[in-house]
This record gives sequence, C-alpha cells and structure tokens, in this order.
Amino acid sequence: MTERLDDWVSRLADEVIEEAERRDTKVVCASGLSPSGPIHLGNLREVMTPHLVADEVKRRGVECEHIISWDDYDRFRKVPNYPGVDDSWAQHIGKPLTSVPPPSGSPYTSWAEHFRAQCEEGLAQLGIVYRGISQTEQYTSGAYTDQVLFAMSHRDRIDEVLDQYRTLAATDDPKPAQQKQQQKISEDDAAAVAEAEAGSGAAAEDDGSSGSGYFPYRPYSATTGTDETTVTAYDDATGSLTYRSDGDEHTIDLHTEHHGKLVWKVDWPMRWAYEKVVFEPSGVDHQSPGSSYVVGKDLAPVFGWERPIGPMYAFVGMKGMAKMSSSRGGVPTPSDAMQIMEPALLRWLYARRRPNQSFSVAFDADVQRMYDEWDALCRKVAGGKGQPGDVAAWTRATSTAEGVLTQTPVPVAYRTLASIVDITTGDEEQTLRIVAQLDPSQQVRSLDDLRPRLDCVEHWVATQMPSSDRTVVRGEPDLDHLATLTDQERDAVRILLEGNGADLGRLEDGWSLDTLTHQVYGVPKVQRGLAADQIVKGDKELGAAQRAFFTLLYNLLISRDTGPRLPTLLLAIGPERVRALLAP
Repeated sequence: MTERLDDWVSRLADEVIEEAERRDTKVVCASGLSPSGPIHLGNLREVMTPHLVADEVKRRGVECEHIISWDDYDRFRKVPNYPGVDDSWAQHIGKPLTSVPPPSGSPYTSWAEHFRAQCEEGLAQLGIVYRGISQTEQYTSGAYTDQVLFAMSHRDRIDEVLDQYRTLAATDDPKPAQQKQQQKISEDDAAAVAEAEAGSGAAAEDDGSSGSGYFPYRPYSATTGTDETTVTAYDDATGSLTYRSDGDEHTIDLHTEHHGKLVWKVDWPMRWAYEKVVFEPSGVDHQSPGSSYVVGKDLAPVFGWERPIGPMYAFVGMKGMAKMSSSRGGVPTPSDAMQIMEPALLRWLYARRRPNQSFSVAFDADVQRMYDEWDALCRKVAGGKGQPGDVAAWTRATSTAEGVLTQTPVPVAYRTLASIVDITTGDEEQTLRIVAQLDPSQQVRSLDDLRPRLDCVEHWVATQMPSSDRTVVRGEPDLDHLATLTDQERDAVRILLEGNGADLGRLEDGWSLDTLTHQVYGVPKVQRGLAADQIVKGDKELGAAQRAFFTLLYNLLISRDTGPRLPTLLLAIGPERVRALLAP
C-alpha cells in the first residue's frame, strides 16, 4: 500500500470502498462510451473520473475493476460531418453501430470498430487499464437473455416507474430539480443540458412506450436491419414477441433470437445490476427530470441492485469551440491531444480539477502556458515544496497503480522548444546544437533526451502555429535601417556585441541562455549608468528603454516588432550570423 494522497480522488475512493463493503461486493467502477463518432476530450472525462478513482483503490491494495461499456449496439442516429462519409450513409440510420460500414479508407469492419479503435489507442497512451465490454457481443451472444426476459415479464412495473417521470416532465412546473442542479454548474453546462433535452438528450429518448402497450425491448428488423420496429404483442409464457417492420409482421422467440436490445432507460440499470457497478459518474445531461440516471434510481431495484454512487461531471470544452459533440466533425480526440501534449500533462488537466468543475483544453499558444504551469509544478514536487493537492495531482498524472508513465528525460520549456523548432525549421543538427547551449549542465546528448516533448512541439509548430507568428531570420543585414540608427541605438548595439568593459563581456563570451539573457537585459541598464545585474523595480523609463531596444533587435534580425524570446532567438541564430546582421 502506498502513502495516501490527499485530494478529491482519495475522498471519492473512501466513499466507494465503504459503499462496496456495504453492498458486500468488490469495487467496480464503470464508464460508458458510444462509438457513434470520434470519442473526444469531453467524453474522456467519462473515462478519466472512474479511472482515477479505480486507480486510487488499487493503490491501496483493494480489489477493483474498471469497466468500459462500448455502446456499439446503439442505433446509428444521423450522418455526421466526418472525412470519408457522405449522404449515402443515411441508408444505415437505425441500424446498430456495428452493422454500419466504417468511413471510407478505414481498415476496420464497422463504424463502431473504427471509432472504438481510435479511442483505445489514446486510452493505452494514457495508461488507462480497463475491461472493455461490447454491448453488441453481450446482446447477440445471449448473455442478457435472462435480463431481457425478466424486463419483459416485469414491464408493467417498469412502466409504472417511468410513468411517474413522464407525468413530471409533462407538467408546467419549471423543473425545480434541474434548477437546483444548474446552480452548481456553469452557464455553458446549463446550455448543454438544454441542448441535450432539445436534441438526442437522455430526457427526450424513447423509453419503450407505444400505442399498442408498453414494451421495454426494441428488436432490430429481420428485413431492414434497423430499429424502425413496433412491438405489438408479447407472450410471457413462451417468450414469443411479435413486431411490425416495413409493413410486415414478424414473430421471434426471445429465448433464442437476440437481435434487439432493451431501451436505454431500462438497459442502463439492468447493466448496473449485471456488472454489480458500485461507482459510475454521470454528465450534466443526465441530471434533468426523466433522464436515464434519475429514472435509474427507481429502476435499478427492479433488477435487484441500487444505482451506483458517483458525482455529476461538468463538460470539458475546447478553447474557441462550442460544446463538443461526437456527431460533429473536427472534434479533438485524446490521440489528437497527445500529438501536442505529453500523456502526463493531459492526465493532469483532468486530475487536478474536481469532476463538477468545467475546464477547456487549448491547442493554440495557451498550450505553452499550460506547460509552464506543469513544469513549475514538477519543480515544486521535486524540491519537496508542493502542496498536498498538487502532489496528488502530479502523482496521478505521472503514474498509475501499474507503474510510471513515460516522461521526457530533459524537459526543456515547451515555448523554448517551439521557438527553436520554428527558427531552425526542424533541422535536427541545429536543434541539438541550440538545446545543448541552453544550459550546459543539462548535458543533452541526443534529441531522444527531449522526446516525447520535442515530437509534440514539432507537431504543434507544423499544425497550430499561425503563419503570422512564424520566425524568418533575415538572410542579409537591413542596411537602410542600420544607416538610420540614432546614436543611442548604435551605442546599444555596440554594447550588446562588445560589452562595456565592466560587467558585460563580448556577445560570444559564455554563449548560453543565461548569459544571453543577462546580456540583452543588461544593455539598457548600462546605458543608464546602472550595473547590468542591478535589480530595478518600478522604473517606467527603464522599462520603456528595454522595450525599444528589444523592438530594434527584432526589426534588425527578423523584420518584425516582436518574436520569440530574444535570448532564445540569439542562441538559435548563432554569434557569427548575429554579428553579420547587426554590425556588417
């Protein structure tokens, strides 16, 4: 057993272990994912929250299992905007996701398999250990036969439970339960609840009602393969079910024919009982009256179980993007994210915030700020100065009960690497030269010491850096600009290159990031009669002089007013070329 970590995960683990003991069962934490499209960073919270709790339980030496139910027997609802997919996929609406062909060019056999494999790759990179359960396999193999027959024979009782919520949803009452819930969530999350209810949300889904009576089972048609079917009769004694499809009537025996499934509001609590789930969180779209999670509290006991405990989790957004949806194109997946950020950083974003806290993931320049925060935390923890919550989040980000995740041996700042990759256009020899000169004490022997962070940076520069931010070093000195320098500007350039004979040496002396930082920041101080290393606070004139000097150097070196940090830029250009551009 490892030392106890102090954070929201540990507190949830306490509750889960106590609940499992009360139910006299092992700890089972559950997630549910529908491979109806890309399983994006919003969906990832459905996995990360149970994963973190299950992992903490395992760290304590308590038996625990994390299961992920792949809802691949759900119906194909609509044709999404996705590469390799066109309007011809509309013919498959209503079929199980495992019966729909994958996007064009996919190596997989079905729609569900394509998006499940895409997600599983990302989960493996994140170190998430789980048992995957295909609902197609469960239903078609007959694993749920007893549960289906039980639900059909108890359909009147199930209908009575559901009818209470139908009545509640139909009243003019302004949904007090939802209002209470929305007090705890952001405006964006509340809007997402409304969107869910208006579209394919949990509260609006089919619960098995029909004009011919209530039947909680929906067969897939033997002729069309879709769930556009209407159950008309069921014989409790024989298990014989009759349904209409495309104008024809069919009769099947539920003991032996397994092409159909329980409607979702009944299916979910049935599976809680079947898998003996103790912990499963739910999203804000499952918190409105009549939703599957709310109804499940009363339906789970029908199947001999109690609804699992678990918090509501808030949505995860993408900076600059509305609420993520699997049915929309262009939503980033965990694998997409890990082309730009290391697995430990992505894990940290989820581990450091309680489930009911919304947050957004950024792929733009803000990823550099996220890395600055992460690197600062790593230094604090390494120095024994981290707060308990910070140490817990770091531990959960960098390791699991199974072991330590891969990390970059020499974690050079992300923004520094981005500047270097940008300036060198990815030239490996130049990149290694510059990084080795950043801090000679780090002893970078090969680019492998910088990976996987360097790979992430290279992908970010290639795909996310705006063209307007690209750095192009001048090939020739700007003679016209150099000819118009004032005496003060010319003196500043001279001090930068030759020093002042006192506390600033020649530019080439001690060629490293620290010495170049000392040099460029020291020039304006020296010009004002100060020592180059003198600490000066609140001197607005000095601040203005430094900004003017930096702007001058940027203009002479890259023909822009701003650019990468000057010390990094100088290091990348090299002393000979800097001299050629500043003092031809």
